[in-house]
Amino acid sequence: MGRRIHFVVDPQGWCCMGLIIFVWLYNTILIPKVILFPHYEEGHISVVAILCYYFCSLFCIASLLRASVADPGKLPENPKIPITEREYWELCNKCNMMRPKRSHHCSRCGHCVRRMDHHCPWINNCVGEDNHWLFLQLCFYTQILSCYTLILDFCHYYYFLPLKKENWDVFVFRHELALLRISAFMGLIILGGISGLFYTQLMGLFTDTTSIEKMSNCCEDISRPRKPWQQTFSEVFGTRWKILWFIPFRQRQPLRVPYHFANHV
Repeated sequence: MGRRIHFVVDPQGWCCMGLIIFVWLYNTILIPKVILFPHYEEGHISVVAILCYYFCSLFCIASLLRASVADPGKLPENPKIPITEREYWELCNKCNMMRPKRSHHCSRCGHCVRRMDHHCPWINNCVGEDNHWLFLQLCFYTQILSCYTLILDFCHYYYFLPLKKENWDVFVFRHELALLRISAFMGLIILGGISGLFYTQLMGLFTDTTSIEKMSNCCEDISRPRKPWQQTFSEVFGTRWKILWFIPFRQRQPLRVPYHFANHV
């Protein structure tokens, strides 16, 4: 699980994901060139600031790429259903295939996904059982990178000492103000959107409900047992080691949980 490559043929999704990659490239190239490296050369900041920025940028793009190509939990055409678990499966009325409860049929992808949360055009993929943890990491690191970028944009003009040595022959430095304003604008837009999305995702984890379940109002508190939030997070991230929840460079191993918890909808 989580090792198969899942590629969605969707031009709209390609455009959305291409826009996100453009914003990432813009800031990853511009911010170090205009702010970090010049101020480091003049002794205004330490090398730690540069390493932290590239660290956040690397984790952000790694989460994005992995979430976009990871199998979200696509069900096979002829799934093998254990006899002891048949009561927890149901028939999909769109593709006429058996699926576990809490699965959903994605009309854009054309198949059912286990514990599907939603289809996200920004990663051109569904967010389901096997890549939900990567989507959460993407939201988390995107917020950190956006905040870091906005802080650097602000400090460059209002906190750091003025640069003594500037290369005015380079296009970037000749249009520095306009380029950094664009960077700040993109950072504010992305931070605002991602913060709201990340909050709804966290609330869904704390209540153990997906976005689709919230919209369909099919999750009543009285109809399901409550689980500790640590267990819900561990199931999504595939490990009980909390430090590993922040690492995108690993393979998720699904935890074995009782079916009265896993399929209570």
